Amino acid sequence: MRIRVKLFATLSSHLDGVAPGIPFEMELPDGATLDNLVDQLKLPSNEVKIAFVKGQARAMDWPLQPGDEVGFFPPLGGG
Repeated sequence: MRIRVKLFATLSSHLDGVAPGIPFEMELPDGATLDNLVDQLKLPSNEVKIAFVKGQARAMDWPLQPGDEVGFFPPLGGG
């Protein structure tokens, strides 16, 4: 299945040619979850704080569907 992915802030630095917040497409096997996607992207799981699917925050065991748009955010800091 094909999905669209957006990596925000520092997460985009883990993939070559990916800019923060700019979507890119990926192919995943049917039945894949957000955890599977993090693994396939080789993102450090401790750096993924929040995952959104179609604009809704979801748990990492959320099953993905063809055409989903996923956004991953790292922990945010401030001062």
